[in-house]
Amino acid sequence: MSSGRKSILCPNCRKLISRDEPACPYCGLIRPGLHNTAGVIRKIFLGSDPVRTIIYVNIVFYVLSLFLGGISTEGSLNFMSPSSQSLFLLGASGTIPVIGAHRYWTLISASFLHGGILHIAFNMMALYQLGPFVLREFGFHRFINLYIITGICGFAVSVLFGVPFTIGASASICGLIGAIIYFGKSRGDHYGEIIYKEAMGWVVGLIVFGLIFSGINNWAHGGGILSGIGLAFLMGYNDSKQESAWIKLLAYACILITVLVLIWAVANSMLNVKEISI
Repeated sequence: MSSGRKSILCPNCRKLISRDEPACPYCGLIRPGLHNTAGVIRKIFLGSDPVRTIIYVNIVFYVLSLFLGGISTEGSLNFMSPSSQSLFLLGASGTIPVIGAHRYWTLISASFLHGGILHIAFNMMALYQLGPFVLREFGFHRFINLYIITGICGFAVSVLFGVPFTIGASASICGLIGAIIYFGKSRGDHYGEIIYKEAMGWVVGLIVFGLIFSGINNWAHGGGILSGIGLAFLMGYNDSKQESAWIKLLAYACILITVLVLIWAVANSMLNVKEISI
């Protein structure tokens, strides 16, 4: 290896190679230099812990939603609730925004909005518990695909079944639950069976919670779980197969599109906060 060629660690096998190698001579990873660059971009947007980063983004958007439209203190579950106007501006989803206002991008942004302090607290605690497991067993890229795409699917199902106005990370969190269900059932053995039963316990809890409390978007929960199972089946997990190039490309596309949508949501809300009311 000549001194003029910059060396990197292969993102897959961690062996020292040249950045411009067409394929890693040790593990065969195609274009390892591009994978390394993608990893740098990933750290810029999500740091070393994507679960914590997603939690922080949710908190920032919750605080921003309070800042834009004021605070409501009525009702236990709606304590410190943002106004409907601020949630609409920042990208709430449902038939009103998507069909009525043609705001299709809200299928992504709605996953980062919440209707009250308890709403965001419950969702972020669930993400903090489930996210690291999915990240460990599925890998970074599959985790990102699961979180973003199942959120989109959950809100798309909500629109199809006529939910007028909806927000929350629970569709994406249910997508992670769906992936865990697939993981436990597919892996089998004692460990897989334990994981499967724990995931089904979450499902039972969601069903009970949805029956007890009004205003719960059960369509988004169901869409998230089913799409999580289906996406996990298509992508696999670490013990079953390596992350393929298309999985990685899809993950970076999800990150880029999500970042652009959230930037647009903030810019749009700042420009129109005094002009739009619902």
